[in-house]
Amino acid sequence: MFVKSIAWVSVRLVFPILASLVVSACGPAPQHAMPAGELRPSFAGSAICGNCHAAELAAWRQSHHALAMQAATPGTVLGDFSDVHFDYFGTVSTFYERDGRFYVRTDNDKGEFQDFAIAYTFGVDPLQQYLVEFPGGKLQVLPFAWDNRSTDSGGRRWFHIYPDEQIDHSDPLYWTGREQNWNYMCAECHSTGLEKNYHSDSDSFETTWFEISVGCEGCHGPGSRHVEEAEAGKFGRRGGFVTDLDDTGRGIWEMNPATGIAARSEIRMHPPVQPEACGRCHARRSVIADHYEFGKRLTDTHTPALLEEGLYFADGQIQDEVYVYGSFLQSRMYQSGVSCSDCHDPHSARLKTTTVPSAVCAKCHLPARFDSTSHHHHPQGSVACVDCHMTSRTYMVVDQRRDHSFRIPRPDLSITTGAPNACNQCHSDRDAQWAAGIVTSWYGDNLRDHYGLAIHAGRTGGGNQPLLAAIGVPEFPGIARASMLTLLRPPYSAEAGSVIATALGSADPLVRIGALRALPGLDPRQQADLAAPSLLDEIRSLRLEAARVISPQRQLLRSNFDQDFRKAELELEHSMLATAERPESQTGLGNLYAEAGDPGRAEAAYRQALRLDPGAVGPRINLADLYRGLGRDDDAEASLREGIRMQPEAAAYRHALGLLLVRRDRPDEALHELELAAQLQPADARYTYVYAVALNSLGQADAAITYLQDIEGNFPGDFDIHWALATMLRDHGRVDEARAVAVSLAEIYPGIRPLENLLRSL
Repeated sequence: MFVKSIAWVSVRLVFPILASLVVSACGPAPQHAMPAGELRPSFAGSAICGNCHAAELAAWRQSHHALAMQAATPGTVLGDFSDVHFDYFGTVSTFYERDGRFYVRTDNDKGEFQDFAIAYTFGVDPLQQYLVEFPGGKLQVLPFAWDNRSTDSGGRRWFHIYPDEQIDHSDPLYWTGREQNWNYMCAECHSTGLEKNYHSDSDSFETTWFEISVGCEGCHGPGSRHVEEAEAGKFGRRGGFVTDLDDTGRGIWEMNPATGIAARSEIRMHPPVQPEACGRCHARRSVIADHYEFGKRLTDTHTPALLEEGLYFADGQIQDEVYVYGSFLQSRMYQSGVSCSDCHDPHSARLKTTTVPSAVCAKCHLPARFDSTSHHHHPQGSVACVDCHMTSRTYMVVDQRRDHSFRIPRPDLSITTGAPNACNQCHSDRDAQWAAGIVTSWYGDNLRDHYGLAIHAGRTGGGNQPLLAAIGVPEFPGIARASMLTLLRPPYSAEAGSVIATALGSADPLVRIGALRALPGLDPRQQADLAAPSLLDEIRSLRLEAARVISPQRQLLRSNFDQDFRKAELELEHSMLATAERPESQTGLGNLYAEAGDPGRAEAAYRQALRLDPGAVGPRINLADLYRGLGRDDDAEASLREGIRMQPEAAAYRHALGLLLVRRDRPDEALHELELAAQLQPADARYTYVYAVALNSLGQADAAITYLQDIEGNFPGDFDIHWALATMLRDHGRVDEARAVAVSLAEIYPGIRPLENLLRSL
């Protein structure tokens, strides 16, 4: 009975490809990419562009794009290398110059001092970082950066990018390691025409670029055909470019005197192109293709991050370093047709008016109406538009970046969700309750419904109902509705299944992605049936998500989709090979091969992941699961015990070993490991649930019930924990207590037939 009770619990860990991101629901975008059959143009170089576009080239040369990466020379290095010492948790590094070259003496991957030559600079303002060349074509980012702000602002100094925690050579974030590798983490967005050229067999790179920094063609795409047509004096379609970045079209912004807000003279019939192009680098996203394809949606070559916990606050405000794309998609500006170049000069990358942000706002928002005490209720001149509508957070220690969701301050959401708000960012001595009261006294309490409430409920165990209600609100941004779909938790009611099926037909690709990610909560046959049409989606991210959903139950796929699945499966494999230097990509490949019934290739991929990162937990657990499926239980156990030897505090190893021992009919040993997993990671609902089931299955029902009662408050919306508690109480004659738990669970998960049957039985 013990084995039957919990042996079904999967131990496979699936690591998402890092990052670690859409578009209006007005309809599909027009075809901006080059038609099939045309010869691919090549890069010409920014200097060539300047022959005809001198003003644009001059503006670009002073931009952060032009200075994104440079060879380290006396003219490009901004930091103080005059034998300066920097103390980081007792390790004193020295920056010095010899014979026109720049060096740092600091600790290497063994914690020993070594002299490293600076090969390249990275960025200019407000900080500059430095790259060091390593064997195997790897460039690594030094952990020390130069603060290029003025002395009055606290700058002109060295600082460490992790100033408050000691990152030593044993830490995954150490500067010589994978997470600080330029070739994967940085290169695509700091150079033009980049070819990563990773070699798996030697774990090495032969990375090249056409232009060291972000040149004209980093945005416009290869320009050789444009140059040819210019020289011929006759331009063809799109001026010879593979993409058209003109989001203006025939539209102009016309001021409405009644509202004080400008509107486009013509409705935009497709999503703006610029956010998709800029989002390539100004988004938290993962790479899914070998090469970037100019003119296509971002979701064709990258998968943008949704409003995930840890990246965004529940109300969608930026939290971690997520850049601009994900917040801009949430904005009413985006929905109204505003594009990047409406505010930013595309060549200098500066604001289009002055360095005063409010001057840009004034182009479309009448200052007489909005830059007035009657609107903001502050003394005139004491606040700027961005203070309330574009709050900032500091990244990389000194780099302040503004949230581009252009939101109305909502301290009431802070009370409910814990998200920050603009009011308390300035009035830090007061609380959100005070701020909410002030806002209500100014503007009344007729507040718009906000998707942040549903996302907060989904994150904190509020059940599926708040999410289901909000997913169907068309006024909510697509990225928010997609995020809600991923927060749905099984078991699903009939309503949930219907909402997911409807979302799969959304015009917004991110909503479709969210719906595909929600499918695993359904019956396997339904998963295959509902995901199958997305194998034919025009957007690569959707085809990959569909293949990922279908792969574990490929035997259930209807035969008329077999060929489509094989094509999408191959694309999925290639997407992971595009980041083959990452252990999580190798783990994903191993999972794909295992699901395809190819254990040899699966084992090779898992072992490659472990070669790249011997301490990686996921591939070792998946390797053990592969062995178990092949009847190699001894090898499976040996693999897990090796992991425990290396990382005895890793709860995932203990949990996986416990499940394996269950299957090997060694219940007492299994219970010990499952208990350890629950103790090591008490916030993991799955570990606690499985341990409780194990206790109950071994005849320790009272202990199981007591344990679940002690921890149920930590998991208010977890169905499995409360279901287990209710059924255990029922089985041991404590019917009233069982009914109370079941009733509470039914309030969060209405329409679940097994739960309704349980209530009737009580």
